[in-house]
Amino acid sequence: MSAQSKKKGWFDIFLDGLEKACNKLPVPAIMFFYLFIIIAIISCILANMGISAVNPATNEVVAVQNPISSDGLLWFLDNMVKNFTGFAPLGLVLTMTIAIGMCEESGLIVALLNDKLRNIPPAILPFVIAFVGVCGNLASDTAMVVIPPIAAILYIGAGKHPVVGMINGYAGAQAGFSANLMIAGTDSLLQGITNTVLDGFLGEGKYHVDVTCNWFFMIASTFLCAAVIGLVCNLIVDKRFGEYVPGEDVEVPQLEAVSPEEKKALGAAGIAALIYLVIVLIGYFVGPLAKINEDGSRAFVGSPLLKGLIPILFFFFSIPGIVYGFKLGKFKTSKDVNNAMVHQMKNMGSYVVFCFVCGQFNSLFNWTKLGTVIAIGGADALAAAGFTGFGMLVAIIILTGFINLLVPSGSAKWAILAPVFVPMLMLLGYHPGFIQLIYRLGDSPTNAFTPLSPYIWVTLSVAQAKYDKNLEIGTFAAGLFPIGIILQVAWIVFLGIYMLTGLPIGPGVTPALPAGIL
Repeated sequence: MSAQSKKKGWFDIFLDGLEKACNKLPVPAIMFFYLFIIIAIISCILANMGISAVNPATNEVVAVQNPISSDGLLWFLDNMVKNFTGFAPLGLVLTMTIAIGMCEESGLIVALLNDKLRNIPPAILPFVIAFVGVCGNLASDTAMVVIPPIAAILYIGAGKHPVVGMINGYAGAQAGFSANLMIAGTDSLLQGITNTVLDGFLGEGKYHVDVTCNWFFMIASTFLCAAVIGLVCNLIVDKRFGEYVPGEDVEVPQLEAVSPEEKKALGAAGIAALIYLVIVLIGYFVGPLAKINEDGSRAFVGSPLLKGLIPILFFFFSIPGIVYGFKLGKFKTSKDVNNAMVHQMKNMGSYVVFCFVCGQFNSLFNWTKLGTVIAIGGADALAAAGFTGFGMLVAIIILTGFINLLVPSGSAKWAILAPVFVPMLMLLGYHPGFIQLIYRLGDSPTNAFTPLSPYIWVTLSVAQAKYDKNLEIGTFAAGLFPIGIILQVAWIVFLGIYMLTGLPIGPGVTPALPAGIL
């Protein structure tokens, strides 16, 4: 043991320490209960001290609210149930668990992997999963739920550790959240906030950025994220987990050649999926699933198709799974389908308890305004520092990453930071689209390991239920931490190279502010 530890580098020793420290944390529900109490006490103290900040977006004073007061008590009594039932990951995760579980219970996923992906080279697999994860953020939070379980099964088929597969898929969807080959909802959301700030700074409608203002850079970043995440998984995370030895009570799907009956069932499931996709496409191109612009054109971003992606994906997974199950004989009656759904949900009890407690914590944190005051204070401190150049850009990226640990919502942070950073950096000659890009580079990588994101606990609970009941958050976080940190460094270096080349970050957008805007 001692000889082995001597061979470890400083980074491995640090990750070992991080793993041990995080593993001492209580179970998720209890941990968020403690955090609830801590935030309530801190907010009470700060509220009595009169701590506040001026929101640059509205010029309104944001004061920390006291939850240990009559107002706080009434708020909690009025909203406790809503805090639970309105907790977004609750319905999303349970819905997609049933859908993907239908494919798993019928045997469709294993048969599909046996038939198509059983012989994929293990060294390439992490890059493929990371690339799919990064592109999957087009579906927003859905990608964080759908991709990790599928990645785990792919890893098993390649003879690798399934938990590393989940880490890989989760990191792709979270750490690479800003990148994509297509224009996503995030582009539209952030652009709207940027333009609102520009209206206030320059005058109504004098200058706006387009939704494509970061597109070229984000296309290039998609490949960068996939390369970095895949490389870190191969060189660091794989070695930390080693060979997978399943427990006696763990059902590990065995990948082997498919039988003729399975091939026929796969064909029937494929036809069902194809028919369903055709119906969805018809609904988009000639039906109500597209957003109709004023000029009569159809738009994908902001469309009912994109907004309703969760139910659309639910049926996309469920229908082929049910067809495959009946064709193969795994399902014989509707009772078998019901039993399959129940079997998938039997391990979700601890997750439901977690959602109840985490929903209370998230709502309290938002109600107290503590995160908003911290974010405004950090932005004001950086603006007051007064230094310029590439170092200032890096400082903004790092500050955003730190704030992201406390306020995971990208739009909420940008609504707070944009009114500070956009005017400040425009006066230094930077394009508002480029300023938005700088923010996005800090907003994504720490998504991978922030403990305030409910999806890290979702992924952990699925990994515990399916592959390792003794897996702890420290072990999981020690796999995600190097991905987020190394990606952040790589993205900053990539930004510097990109700026030196003078390439546009979007159509007609460069780092420099066009002449005459100010």
